[in-house]
Amino acid sequence: MDYDIEIRFQALTKKIEGIFGEGLDVQTILFLIGVQELELGYKKFKKHEKTDLMHVAICTLLEPHGYYTFVGRDEENWPHFELNKALPALTEREQQHLIKEAILDYFESNEIFETKMEE
Repeated sequence: MDYDIEIRFQALTKKIEGIFGEGLDVQTILFLIGVQELELGYKKFKKHEKTDLMHVAICTLLEPHGYYTFVGRDEENWPHFELNKALPALTEREQQHLIKEAILDYFESNEIFETKMEE
């Protein structure tokens, strides 16, 4: 795994843990991104909604890479995406790298947290 990505991801995780508490992993961060993208604020989600939120996060994160296109929101404000191209076959390690890099890009491009390392 790219060392810079891992270091930046760990720094980002620490920043997020300062808000939400310790022990966050990639799955939890995906859930938080999904909630952010849903734009409904805090509410208690059902199990299937939590899965849907993680799917929203994955689609949102991979949209800039050309894998998905945002097509709109439904009557309950849930974002919907269209698959443009299938992901290539990736190892677990490659998947983790892609997702972590996409998470960093998301926080950076949405100006939520600065994720670039100091020179």
